[in-house]
Amino acid sequence: MIQVVTPQHMQAIDDASEVPLDELVARAGAAVARAAISELGGTYGRRVLVVAGPGNNGADGRVAATRLRDRGVRVAVVDALDLPERLPRADLVIDAAFGTGFRGGWPFPDVGATPVLAVDVPTGLDAATGVAGPSTPHAVRTVTFQAAKPGHVFADGPARCGDLEVVDIGLGFDRADALLVDAAAVRHWLPRRPTDAHKWREAVRVVAGTPGMTGAGNLATTAAQRAGASLVAVSSPGVDADAPVEALDRRVPGFDWYSAVLDDLHRFRSLVIGPGLGREEHTVASVLRCVEDAVVPMVIDGDGLFALAWNDAGSPAVLVDREVPTVLTPHDGEYGLLTGRRPDDDRLAAATSLADTTGATVLLKGPATVVATPGEVPLIVDAGDERLATAGTGDVLAGIIGALLARQMPAHRAAAAGAFVHGLAVQRCASVGVIAGDLVEQLPAVFTDLLATDA
Repeated sequence: MIQVVTPQHMQAIDDASEVPLDELVARAGAAVARAAISELGGTYGRRVLVVAGPGNNGADGRVAATRLRDRGVRVAVVDALDLPERLPRADLVIDAAFGTGFRGGWPFPDVGATPVLAVDVPTGLDAATGVAGPSTPHAVRTVTFQAAKPGHVFADGPARCGDLEVVDIGLGFDRADALLVDAAAVRHWLPRRPTDAHKWREAVRVVAGTPGMTGAGNLATTAAQRAGASLVAVSSPGVDADAPVEALDRRVPGFDWYSAVLDDLHRFRSLVIGPGLGREEHTVASVLRCVEDAVVPMVIDGDGLFALAWNDAGSPAVLVDREVPTVLTPHDGEYGLLTGRRPDDDRLAAATSLADTTGATVLLKGPATVVATPGEVPLIVDAGDERLATAGTGDVLAGIIGALLARQMPAHRAAAAGAFVHGLAVQRCASVGVIAGDLVEQLPAVFTDLLATDA
């Protein structure tokens, strides 16, 4: 996984380093030069413009300029604080104006269609949040050092940074502020089914759907089956569930259904509750009783999150006394219901705050999803795309996580692996518009690829 540190932490790492600053700058500049040659496709006849600022970022750019000249590249270096009226023509612009600590409105020069290679971050991008200023360039590649920054993966960051390259320049540190999940990590986390398995060993209980919304239960159930659950029982209160043929349809009453769910819940390894349940007062009451009394790990999604928020005690009081793992899966609106305000630009802090308050694992959905658990390093998943903002996809995600919990994955890994698999599934969908059923159909191939020994 790629380590992620905040700009403030990175500054502390720089300050504590025993490696001389000149050596660090030399290593960074050499890495920028290598990246520039890669983007140029060679050196012969190439022209490079380096926009260099007054700090270490500018120093990195100047070292890169020297390295490129030594390789035969024609290089012009311009001072970011004293730009000429007319910039030299170039095949590549290296943005070494200001680094991760920059705050302000400095206007990056208009370079037209010339590709930009950014050093650390494109100038004007907030390295802590990913929010870009109006003149922040769209780099084709960004070279950053030792660790990624939150701004590389959140908000405007991915679009402004282009391809991200993290280069080790010898700055040691003992902890990251977050980890960016990759396929190797998920492959390592996924459990293999034991040889003495039986159908109740990894069983999942799903409570989802109401009249007119039974598809939510079907999606969550099918996703759980395809994510490795050995058995799934589904209930849609007051109506027959839209259950796949392999699933158990457990009919429960429309009111006070919590006792019917809790009676044999000990036979299951996880509970998924909330998708499409509705928000009636009696539904809220039954959800809360299940949350309070359930003896198995639980995924609370959709209307289940509404129930946590829409009660006199509030969500922390309901959750903090649970002795088994709980995963909350809010999008920004649901986060606002749970906390009273939508998350701000610092999404790592937002997810961590809710996790610390509730004691639960929080999966804060977004273009880059954050998974925060008390006592664990937050995990970031950026595998999906904007097509996941479609009705029903959250039901699929809840089912995947429920299955991984039933397979006894730790909650923070189950949530992050579920989000990663979810993202890979949408990547395999060829259509412009994706329906949730498309994701379910892709899950077997995603898991097959992840588990392949030569992947």
